[in-house]
Amino acid sequence: MNARRESWARVAAGSAGSQQSTRLPAFSHLMNNSTSHPNRLSRSVDADGHDRNNMSTSWGRGGTLPSYPSQNGYWHGLGGSAQDMPPFFIPSYLRGAKHAEKLQEAHKAKLAAQREPRSAHTSNPGSLSTSSSSVHLHKMAPSYRGLTHEVIERVPPAFTDESVSPWPTRWNEADRFSQLELEDSGRLAKFSGTQKTHDEAAAVRADFPMPRQCGIYYYEITVVSKGKEGRMIGIGFSGPKVALSRIPGWEPDSYAYHGDDGQIFSNTTSGKSYGPKFGTLDVIGCGINFRTNTAFFTKNGHMLGTAFRELKLNMPYYPTVGMKKPGETVRVNFGQEPFAFDIDKMVQDEKAAIQAEITRTQTPSAASGGEDALIHQLVGQYLAHDGYVETARVFSDEIVDEARALANDEDADIPYRTAVEDMDALNRQKIRTAILEGDIDKALKHTTAYYPSVLRENENIYFKLRCRKFIEMIRRCGELNAQCHPEPTPSSKRSTASTQNNRNSIATDEYDFEMELDEQLGVHNPPPGWDNKDQDDDLEDEDDMEDKEAKSRRATDETIAYGQELKAEFANDPRREVKRALEDTFALIAYTDARESSLAPLLEVAGRVPVAEELNSAILVSLGKSSSAALERLIQQTEALVTELADDGGPGAFINVRRDFLQ
Repeated sequence: MNARRESWARVAAGSAGSQQSTRLPAFSHLMNNSTSHPNRLSRSVDADGHDRNNMSTSWGRGGTLPSYPSQNGYWHGLGGSAQDMPPFFIPSYLRGAKHAEKLQEAHKAKLAAQREPRSAHTSNPGSLSTSSSSVHLHKMAPSYRGLTHEVIERVPPAFTDESVSPWPTRWNEADRFSQLELEDSGRLAKFSGTQKTHDEAAAVRADFPMPRQCGIYYYEITVVSKGKEGRMIGIGFSGPKVALSRIPGWEPDSYAYHGDDGQIFSNTTSGKSYGPKFGTLDVIGCGINFRTNTAFFTKNGHMLGTAFRELKLNMPYYPTVGMKKPGETVRVNFGQEPFAFDIDKMVQDEKAAIQAEITRTQTPSAASGGEDALIHQLVGQYLAHDGYVETARVFSDEIVDEARALANDEDADIPYRTAVEDMDALNRQKIRTAILEGDIDKALKHTTAYYPSVLRENENIYFKLRCRKFIEMIRRCGELNAQCHPEPTPSSKRSTASTQNNRNSIATDEYDFEMELDEQLGVHNPPPGWDNKDQDDDLEDEDDMEDKEAKSRRATDETIAYGQELKAEFANDPRREVKRALEDTFALIAYTDARESSLAPLLEVAGRVPVAEELNSAILVSLGKSSSAALERLIQQTEALVTELADDGGPGAFINVRRDFLQ
């Protein structure tokens, strides 16, 4: 990718122009106006599909918290306490993978739901900082605004997938043979029974199957002890219904590598030669490449080669280990610690091969001028659609000038379709700018003047604008209050100031001595500040402080008055989301300095962006236009297709559209 195309990719990804902001959490459930507030915040959960007259994604009337997979309960449907869940981790080879991102967001949403019990039985927690231009406005296609990137400081939704498959975290206490003991939070398995017969053994499965969406899944065990009488240990994977009273590999849908003879087994008691034997302190790894439907093993960091092929596509495979001699003990590593084998490189090589295939793919473009022209049109239309009028104009001029320079003809007719600059685009730019500058009154004035029906038909947006103004007023009060009560000077600075004062004192003493000599000689040199300059400065400082305090009191009075007006206006609104949002907003007043409270993230300027974005989409819909740009829809469709290709462990599992191509 050349430098120019890379810059366009950054425009599409949002890396141009501003830094990525974090999604602001929803407010805690707080008292009406005067009780104490919890310090923990719930994380908002977006859900598309609300009617335009309902509350949007942030305050959806019918929205519910996402469901979670029920594999062995997923910690009782993720309804157990935080103590029931093992610490969350991402195996090193899955960092940056789309599935890992989804699972991490699901875990965060679960923790937030536990901290805020109300979220479990009410509609989606409201947030003034989250938007939903992805809401269905006038039943038009939803916009996946998460990909509008950092130019407008927007990040993807907190959680959008209702069926994220977790990866194994420990051996399953409820899915083991009775004579196997589990220790170390379920990561250590030890055979504690009597020696088994030739046909018997004791096995245990992990708490979750290997997710196909990972593309490649890998884990390792360390043989802590092979026991006194041998090393009859088998490591591998099996289906959920395979008997645990037999060594892995001897039953149907069971695959394993055995330590006593180095052979591999699958649905048979007669193994095939594969690798070396293993025993105490050896580290054995087992992995599945779901793209090729093959399995492999490693020993002490060395690849042993492909062990099994043509695995079943519809079978959930659980990591499994079995043993049959007293004292045999193994410890599993599902990714909580570094692996002995360089699985990261294996996954990166697989990913590089897929990306190389993507690069080699040639697709005919319907746009005149080929792929470059199509990219130009997509970026230009995106900029114009979202109201970046001046940027769209500059981009258009640059493309035309470059094309003429390449053609060596300043008057050449360039077939580039420039974005139409209409009055609506300029109006939308004014409204967006006003909101991003925190001037909500100006935004309301322009919207009412240019598009009077928008706020009437989208009550939720009007409500968010009103609440946002209240937040801006509270934010201003905090700034004025900070000016009236500056933070005390740190001790280090005080010592520096003391040193400076000592130096000044010495200088003054020297000056006094010189003054006495001058007086004796009949010379008079007035000292610095002889005209009471210090006293005048003190008086000016006092006047300035009084002025700041007066402004602070006036701003506080105006804020309280506006809050009462806001509460009266929506006092009879029957929607619980509105009532809760009002409670959350009014909670900010309870703090002397809301910037130091648990609700401080709400005051960040990034919270203006989603409101501006949602209003912009509503205006576009009112004009009969799409609420999302063509570039956004293209990326949304690409991500949907890649997700489909990832569900069965295909090549899509190794691709993260946003991270790999848009950052």
